[in-house]
This record gives sequence, C-alpha cells and structure tokens, in this order.
Amino acid sequence: MSSSGKLLAVEVMMELVFVHGWSVTNTDTYAQLPQALVKLMDPEVALSIRHIHLGRYISFDDEVRLSDIAKAFNDAREELLGDKPFAVITHSTGAPVMRQWLQMYFAADKLALCPLTHLIMLAPANHGSALAQLGKSRLGRIKSFFGGIEPGERILDWLELGSDGQHQLNLHWLKEFTLAGPLPFVLTGETIDSQFYDYLNSYTAEAGSDGVVRVASANLNFSHLLLAQTTQTCDGFDGLCVSTLELRKHSKPRQRTAFEVINNASHSGSKKGIMGSVTSRNAATKPVVQRIIQCLKVGNLTEYEALSEQMTLASQVKRKPRASMLVVRVTDDTGLPVEDFDIILLSGVEFVPGKFTKGFMLDKQKNHKNNHVVTFYFDANKLAKVSDGKIGLRVEPRPNNGMCYYRSGEFHSDSEQMQVLLKADQTTMVDIILQRQISPKTFTLVAPEDSGDFSHLADN
Repeated sequence: MSSSGKLLAVEVMMELVFVHGWSVTNTDTYAQLPQALVKLMDPEVALSIRHIHLGRYISFDDEVRLSDIAKAFNDAREELLGDKPFAVITHSTGAPVMRQWLQMYFAADKLALCPLTHLIMLAPANHGSALAQLGKSRLGRIKSFFGGIEPGERILDWLELGSDGQHQLNLHWLKEFTLAGPLPFVLTGETIDSQFYDYLNSYTAEAGSDGVVRVASANLNFSHLLLAQTTQTCDGFDGLCVSTLELRKHSKPRQRTAFEVINNASHSGSKKGIMGSVTSRNAATKPVVQRIIQCLKVGNLTEYEALSEQMTLASQVKRKPRASMLVVRVTDDTGLPVEDFDIILLSGVEFVPGKFTKGFMLDKQKNHKNNHVVTFYFDANKLAKVSDGKIGLRVEPRPNNGMCYYRSGEFHSDSEQMQVLLKADQTTMVDIILQRQISPKTFTLVAPEDSGDFSHLADN
C-alpha cells in the first residue's frame, strides 16, 4: 500500500481475531463486544469471529516469554486462517504480543505481505505498566490487572517499566513500522474504577491512567533521544566541571498512529472496563464500540488520516493532557550498563534543580532487573510552566574516580526543543551514552631500571 492512499485488500468476509490480555482463562473476558460488533456493523459487512486461546500456560509458566506467545499465535493463526486477511482487536498485553509477532514474521521488507489489515489496541501496555514491579504475589490480588491469577515471571519482566523487551520492540517500531502494513489504532482510557482500587497501592488510582496502564504508556506516538557525552565544561549548576550531553539523534515513528482517549473507560471490569463493560444492550451508546467499527471500516490511507485526526480532536474534548513519561537508560561507550547514578532534573535559564512547580513529579521508578534504567512520570501541565520553557537533566554516575570511572554530564534543551521532546500523553525514551574514563595508571610501560612494586599506583 502506498502513501497515495491505495485501497486495502479488505474482503467482504472479514476475519476478526480477539487477542486477550494477560492471565485470562475464559473468553468471557471479551464481554459481549464480539456480538455487539456483528450486530452494529453495516449489514453488507459480515464478521467471522475467531477467539484465539493462548493457553493456561501463559499465566502460570514462568519461562514463557513474549516471543513464545507470538509464535504460539502464529501457529494458531496458520491453523485457523491460513493466509486469509484478518483484523485483530487486542486488550492490554495482547498489543505487545501482536507487535512482537509483526516483528518476528513481517519485518520491514515484508510488511506489505502481512495478512493483518487492522490492529486495534484497547488499553495496550505498549510501554509497560507501573504495576508490574509489584511482583507476582502482590499482583495476584489486583483484579483489574491479572484477574486474581498470578502471572508468569518472564512476562512481568517485559511489562515492568523500562524493560529491555520494551526498548527493543519500540525501537523496532520507530525504525521499521510503516502503514504499508496493518493499520494501527490505539484506544485507551483514564478513568479509575473504584471497585478495583487497592488501598495499599496508589498505582491503581494513578492520574493519567486507567488504573493499570498510563495513557502515555499506551500511546505509540513516542520519541527516542540519543544523548552522547562529549567535551568537558565547567558550567554545572554547582560550579563543578561536567561534560556536555549532546543530542545526537531525535527519532519519531515513521507514521503517526491513530490514538484516542476514550471517555469514562477503565482498564477492566463490567462497570467501566474499556472492553469488559460492553453488553448487547449498551453497545450502541458505547463510544469505544462505535470507534472500533469506524476503525474496521477504514480502507485506505486517506480515510486513516481523516479518522486519526478525528480521534485526536475527540481526545481533547473536556479533558486536559494529564502526564508524560520519560524513560532514561544509561550505558557507556563500550556498551556496558552504568547501574549506579543519579538523575537530577534542571530547568530555567540557568538550568538549576528545584525550580519546578510543586507536584510536577508524579512518580519515579527504577527497573528491578535493569538498574541502568529509570522511568519518570510528570504532570504535563505543570511541566509546561517551567521558566522560559527550558528543561535539562544531569546524570551523576558512580564510580566518579579510580582506575575506571565516569564523569557527570548535562543536557540543556532550548524552548522549542522542550515542546517537541517531552509531550503530554506521550513517552520519551532517552539513551544516555557516557564515556568510560580509564586512568593512564591502568597500564604503563617502564624501563628495566624503574621496575619494582607498583601497587601504590592504584591509590587515588
């Protein structure tokens, strides 16, 4: 399919596949959404509903990975559908499953051959969930996430904010996904259903989320920054010498993904769940049902862009953008992770800390397995009020002396950059590359007459 708007090969008989979220053991998780779509779709378009069961092992086997589920899906697809064109509606973790499947079986040069026509993602955990860090035992009781069933450890690792799996899959999406393949749509909510509130865990009532997935985490319109340490200067906010973190690359997806925040929708549940609350009686008045039908009817790029714009405008009605997410990953120029560091946020003309509006920081979470990754969650409205629209960050790594060590580095944005680099309702991935410093004492060559004990060289 070309950017000129070539028609998609959508057959009259549309195969529609539902891919559920994590730890689901019964197709009632779809509520009555499949039946509602058949009932409300235009008479001339018939839907053949296929439920793909991924197996109980997904929830209980700690060794199952996202790639395993993607392969299992492909096996089930080939058996049920062969090469027939089909559309998919996912919920929660189902979206990363399908995106992983696309990466594994339809890389960039094969996207145009993909039989998937539409990928409609409901409350997708595309950038993970803050809840995943709580661990299996605590998550087992949070009905809105796992339905009371303990999840597998490997998938929890993927879902934790800042995981390697997310980093790899999202970079692949940035570099290779185009609308030559399936048309992607993201529909998510930001309503908290009180019946799922866990008074011991504030994440279940987090602003800018549906109780499980943040709006910024669901959104596939995100960006990636590469900051590389360069020359040493002496203009740090505390007068110490620091190095410049130079913006080497700013990447955005090659195509914008249609995105909408659905009114009064939570992650799960029969009362407000974006999927679970749909019944045959209320379907006609459910915004999410109407929007899914519109998504399924899109047949070319012109229609896609028009609907995408309509969805953007709908998201702005009676709401303000809530939050933005910043995922910072620190490595060195040899590829090693830098696991001991502090990130200090800076703002204003002089780029100093402590000048932000009170309450701008909503959350900060370090990845359990990747100690070199930290995720910040900001109040986007308060962040937008920083002095002169300038923001920066300073990384203070350790060790900062010895035989092998690192120097601090700072990045300073200009006013225009901030509006582009850190957007409301979106995620920004930042890779910081520090220069590993090696003392000249580490290896020396001396004349024979200077031989002897050199243990003192290791003293700082």
